[in-house]
Amino acid sequence: MNPKLKFTLFTCLKAGGKIIKNGYGKTHSIRKKSAVSLVTETDMAADRAIRKIILKAFPDHGLLTEEQDAVKSRSPYRWIIDPLDGTTNFAHNIPFFCVSIGLEYQGEIVIGGIYNPVLSELFFAEKGKGAFLNGKRIHVSKTGSLIDSLLVTGFPYDRQKKAKYYLKFVQAFMQKCRGVRRLGAAAIDLAYVACGRFEGYWEFNLKPWDMAAGSLIVAEAGGRVTNFRGGRVNVSLPAQTLASNPNIHKKLVKVLSNSL
Repeated sequence: MNPKLKFTLFTCLKAGGKIIKNGYGKTHSIRKKSAVSLVTETDMAADRAIRKIILKAFPDHGLLTEEQDAVKSRSPYRWIIDPLDGTTNFAHNIPFFCVSIGLEYQGEIVIGGIYNPVLSELFFAEKGKGAFLNGKRIHVSKTGSLIDSLLVTGFPYDRQKKAKYYLKFVQAFMQKCRGVRRLGAAAIDLAYVACGRFEGYWEFNLKPWDMAAGSLIVAEAGGRVTNFRGGRVNVSLPAQTLASNPNIHKKLVKVLSNSL
């Protein structure tokens, strides 16, 4: 792989992370994209900085970001960017948020990074070469039973209309696992599965920027990423996302598919 690609990825993660960290703990100008979906001036500033770096280094590459219109290109490369995943946490001074960037080549994610600047944790993976946290190789957990598993989930933005439906899955797992957490940042959820802090994660209706980097990091850490029935998940249209260590994956699939 061209080392310039990885250098650009790390430059973007650090630049976006610096902007986010500088804004942490301050009063923000908040705009609502929906009743429960927020964007701040920090989201936008990080997005602008990341796009500028990428387009300067690779002006022919495509871009897909959460906060601005996509940059379409004939290049086989496309950067998929969430400049601030976990905006609600950020706005409430809760330190679970990150920059998340994945690089897609011919429809496949080949490198990805997730950076929480407040906790100084940078997760990275390259296809076929493993996953790392601050330069040290990471692996998913080896737990094989649900009752010994700590799981994490998130709730989509239509949760106000479908609360009972989404809570049905939480209830099913509460009766079978050690506990269920909800951190509020999908990319961090995936990173924590990759390093073994959680055994599994499920969520409906993610966006490509929520999981582009995290899906690769989980896979390179030895985990599995599928839909709720165990089939292939489409990063460009992830209606269902399930990530876990391989020892409990089929058990999670069974619970989820029985609840659909």
